[in-house]
Amino acid sequence: MIRVVERVEVAAPARVTWAAMTDWANQGAWMLGTAVRVTSGDGRGVGSTLAAFTGVVGIGFTDHMEITEWRPPVRCAVRHTGWLVRGTGVFEVVDRGAAGSTFVWREDLRVPRPLWAAVSPVFRAGLRLSLRRFARFAEGRA
Repeated sequence: MIRVVERVEVAAPARVTWAAMTDWANQGAWMLGTAVRVTSGDGRGVGSTLAAFTGVVGIGFTDHMEITEWRPPVRCAVRHTGWLVRGTGVFEVVDRGAAGSTFVWREDLRVPRPLWAAVSPVFRAGLRLSLRRFARFAEGRA
């Protein structure tokens, strides 16, 4: 199992950060090389499914996920159900009061080890950059 945990401080109230985090259709505005669509349900509750294509110039893969926990404005958990990426993801918003909020991205993934060894440095750097972009995206909605 591979664990990835990243966080970013957001100068926006928790409710705004939550709304930005769960705006699946616009995730590509901040997440590098990713486009997300809701494939079943409304994307706002347990049982809804999502498909996130990650790649460049049409070369990449689709990460299929099912929402397994939905606790607005605090926590959304997903189960990765694709053929390449399996495991769980948790997206949390921590309310920091007048200071804003913190967005925490946590994944426990089963990915082929040789593939992870090759992509891990780029994935982690891309995720950090994406989370900084997320903070600006969410702050723009405040």
